[in-house]
Amino acid sequence: MIEIVETGPFNTVQDLGRPGYRDIGVSGSGAMDPLAVRIGNILVGNDEGAAGIEVQTFPFSLRFDRRTVFAVTGADGDPILDRLELLPWCAYTAEAGQVLELKHPPILARAYVSIGGGLDVPSVMGSRSTSLRGSFGGNAGRPLVKGDRIVLGDCANFAPVPANGLAVIEPAVALRDVFPDLVDGALPVRALPGGEHALFPNDGDAFWSQTWKISSRSDRTGYRLSGEPIKPTASVEMRSHGIVPGVIQVPPGGEPIVQMSDANTAGGYPKIAGVIECDLWRLGQARIGSRLRFVRSTHAEARAVEQAVARYVEDVRTTSEMVKRALKAMA
Repeated sequence: MIEIVETGPFNTVQDLGRPGYRDIGVSGSGAMDPLAVRIGNILVGNDEGAAGIEVQTFPFSLRFDRRTVFAVTGADGDPILDRLELLPWCAYTAEAGQVLELKHPPILARAYVSIGGGLDVPSVMGSRSTSLRGSFGGNAGRPLVKGDRIVLGDCANFAPVPANGLAVIEPAVALRDVFPDLVDGALPVRALPGGEHALFPNDGDAFWSQTWKISSRSDRTGYRLSGEPIKPTASVEMRSHGIVPGVIQVPPGGEPIVQMSDANTAGGYPKIAGVIECDLWRLGQARIGSRLRFVRSTHAEARAVEQAVARYVEDVRTTSEMVKRALKAMA
């Protein structure tokens, strides 16, 4: 079991989400940075989709009540275990009574805590993710609060990690060849033209050419972008249609909305573009006030990025399993 010692609003239990229920109005939820969750779970020996904690308001701390393995992934700050600074993207062993602290990260928005065995909260529609809008899943359908005690899954035979930790190269570094750096301080986000892209003048030039800012009105449902409004060439009446994370809609005010993890299941605003799936984790780590530019992509490029990410995840899994087998053999 773990006990929440300190937390802020909107820190929740999340896994990789609950796909398959959008047709009945249930959003997928899940981590804003699913790649961080996958890597964290691999490091501690869980299934990739095990539930962990998404931390987006800091400081945050929890206490372990038993010996277990944990990893902090996602954000770029150093986690602290009993006042000892540790590396992010690294699995460590915690002893009963030790306290893990997370300070506000320097640049990125969210950190993820993965713990051996995962968080044993009830599974709802095949997922342990918290749906804040629906008030279900996770820890009683709400954000974590001080004093919450959460049961861990069975990890009596968890695979050991080296005394000084088991680290991996974070995705932003390992995959820098496929994830471009900031350009003039703006995050490049690749996207494909959407269903109503042709409604916007000059091939949507005003959308693709300008720098957008993530508005303070943004949340896990969607990022509202501030910039020079864009308008279709003519007003259109559209029926509501299904939408998914990554879809970029343009409401009448002309400032786009990017659907995120708690994306609406349907909407009637024109869709100018859609963020490629493998760029969503980077967008999920962008803070309020961050600047971004959309880069027109292709299906072939999106597939190539997907394959590169898959190779990285497989390399992490293979290396982690190899180290743990060696440690077991030495025990």
